[in-house]
Amino acid sequence: MNDISFTRAAGAYQDALRVAQGIIEQTSGKSNETAAVSGGSFIDMLGSALQGASDAGYKSEALATKAITGKADLTDVVTAVAGAENALNTVVAIRDRVITAYQDIIKMPI
Repeated sequence: MNDISFTRAAGAYQDALRVAQGIIEQTSGKSNETAAVSGGSFIDMLGSALQGASDAGYKSEALATKAITGKADLTDVVTAVAGAENALNTVVAIRDRVITAYQDIIKMPI
């Protein structure tokens, strides 16, 4: 069984976020700050969800490290890890729905 750390998974999602942000900047000719002020789009929402999932993962890893050294409460660690797991599951579910929608669009006759 492969041992995949949350850091590697979060890094992959952050890379996807950077690519998506680059695509937005190229297609709209605006920076992300300008797009956020003008109302936001699906990509902006997805990007903030990815960032939130990434932040939750890093927070849980930091708390786990503190718990190992005896500087954090175990309840806080379990809560942070559960939150990170929930955020990651949400991102994966959204990704699966987007892929399914893309496949449905591809199957449509022209």
